[in-house]
Amino acid sequence: MTTDTNNQPNILFLMADQMAAPFVGAYGGPALTPNIDRLAANGVLFRSAYSNSPMCAPSRFSMMSGRLGSRIGAYDNASEFASAVPTFAHHLRRAGYQTSLVGKMHFVGADQLHGYEERLTTDIYPADFGWTPNWRDPEGRFDWWYHNLDSVVTAGIADATNQFDYDDDVGYQTIRKLRDLARTADDRPWMMTASFTHPHDPYVTRRTFWDRYDHGQIALPAVGPAVGAADDPHSGRLRRLMRVDTTNLTDEQVRVARHAYYANCSYVDDWVGHILDTLGYHAMADNTVVVFAADHGDMLGERGLWYKMNFFEHAARVPMIVYAPNHFAPSEVTAHVSLIDLAPTLIDLAGADFAPSLDGSTLLPLMGGALDPGRTVVGEYLAEGAVAPIFMIRRGDRKFIWSAPDGSQLFDLAMDPHEVTNMASDPLHAPEAAAFQAEVERTWDVAKIHADVLESQSNRHVVDQALRRGRYSAWDFQPSTDAAARYVRNHLDLNEVERDRRSR
Repeated sequence: MTTDTNNQPNILFLMADQMAAPFVGAYGGPALTPNIDRLAANGVLFRSAYSNSPMCAPSRFSMMSGRLGSRIGAYDNASEFASAVPTFAHHLRRAGYQTSLVGKMHFVGADQLHGYEERLTTDIYPADFGWTPNWRDPEGRFDWWYHNLDSVVTAGIADATNQFDYDDDVGYQTIRKLRDLARTADDRPWMMTASFTHPHDPYVTRRTFWDRYDHGQIALPAVGPAVGAADDPHSGRLRRLMRVDTTNLTDEQVRVARHAYYANCSYVDDWVGHILDTLGYHAMADNTVVVFAADHGDMLGERGLWYKMNFFEHAARVPMIVYAPNHFAPSEVTAHVSLIDLAPTLIDLAGADFAPSLDGSTLLPLMGGALDPGRTVVGEYLAEGAVAPIFMIRRGDRKFIWSAPDGSQLFDLAMDPHEVTNMASDPLHAPEAAAFQAEVERTWDVAKIHADVLESQSNRHVVDQALRRGRYSAWDFQPSTDAAARYVRNHLDLNEVERDRRSR
């Protein structure tokens, strides 16, 4: 293939983890996110963007590949991301880009690059099969990694945490890499992903971010746990999985957790500001497309649920912003889009070729002002808390959720934004629900996907147990640094080092 690298923009992809669109300032939420809001005001803001699988690893694998998780074996947080699956990093690198990754991507398996030429940090989560769920034992628990309410009960303030240790390094390495790109002799365009683990639980924040909010003004969840309980078996399973029904949370504990979550959104936002300032200071802003998104959201106590693992708005709807001042005027897109659309969009921005087998489609026409009110988004949830595949279709005002053992849920989000009324149980809407169910069964081979998930879980349990016997060889990425080539060394000309490492 031939690509004109002179006309290819640099691409900076900024990711947050578990940041729900309804809580972000640019989407009318309570979190103070002025830098993200600035990106939105001057870029293209997607009002209705969804995670295709509201769980970290499968969401990210689908996003990077542009393909639904069921097509690539991306079922849960311990599913291997196969090396043979092309990602947008592969496509951009093939088109002449230098590609680098800083931060979390939750790659599972021996391949820890997936098209990135360089990775500057390790991941915060394990790369092995230890977190494999077991649908054959839905009431069983893996207490050393399963979600519970400890993150809520222990929420509050701390100056140093495991996650701050990680994200402080992600922010530092991102800014240093941008400075290196500003003074490199490599004339290729670049694509960098910088992925933070905040505001993902645990809900613990630093005092400086906590103090930006009035604790008394932190609102409690708008929807209580009893809503939809009669016809929502999946939420019931999630409450049991998280031990919601056996943990006596007080309103104050809920308020503290929500306060800390908003504060951690502000922490990510501060890093976004520092990164954007670095781009501007080194005169790279005009030729850099900045994309901001999250892998999924957080229920944050709505409906008595926490974290993600479902298709309600707070868990599944994510912020998505594309800032490309020399390409697209500031605008808002109301058509439904999803994370699997990012791969073809980035490939399109780079002027590269992409395979027609992608499930997503480029968003450039929408960014250019095209309208597509009938656009459909689909999702699937195949991880812990489920006992069978769960599918979602979002079209127009409607959201349809279905699983064989759980039945149907149908919501009109224009009239019912909190998803309180399941219209599938209303005889007046039964034909519409039946039509959506038929669409699910046409779109997915439900029985095969179910069987594939069960087989994958069984295989991974065997492999994980075997690899933990005897000598253990970890797949976790180990960053390497060549100290002999850094700073001042006797085989290097000091004058050249000092000159070449300086950027205005």
